[in-house]
Amino acid sequence: MSVDAVMHTEFPEGYTVFFGIDGKVLMTPRSFEHSSTIKSMQIDSLSLGRHAKTASDVYLDFPADENSAPDFAILREDAQRQGTRYSFEDVLLIAEVVSVSSARKDYDDCTAKYGRYGIPVYVVVDPYTAEVVVHTQPTGSGYTAKHTHEYGTGRLPIELADGRTFTVDLDELPRPESA
Repeated sequence: MSVDAVMHTEFPEGYTVFFGIDGKVLMTPRSFEHSSTIKSMQIDSLSLGRHAKTASDVYLDFPADENSAPDFAILREDAQRQGTRYSFEDVLLIAEVVSVSSARKDYDDCTAKYGRYGIPVYVVVDPYTAEVVVHTQPTGSGYTAKHTHEYGTGRLPIELADGRTFTVDLDELPRPESA
């Protein structure tokens, strides 16, 4: 199935669709923690201004049909849509929230991809390990700098390439409820 065909396919409500680097299409149900974590980052982004350009699960154009719909992204304030989408060149930060089935993709595949395309900051938020990993200094194969921060350790300021600061409240990130 081509990327274009997949992008125009209706998938069951409550599922997230991932495109693996090996050409596989993965569907995974969203968890409460996943949804709540994205919501928490959206709330934290209000400090950038009510009308700051942020997106959640919205396709961004990348070269070579490697389009992505990251869990959360912050765009440059002067970003302009090219057709119906923004370009990867407009992105200042991408955050992916780990779900049980997406750990390898979020930690490995996305780190390589976003670094390769020069995304200045890539953040992996993992409710299951209660950690936030911030990658900076992109290279052709990933990132040269990586810093891990534990949930419950206060506010984490993340410098954006445009001089603004996005601050994640590590005390407010949701953790999975025990069964």
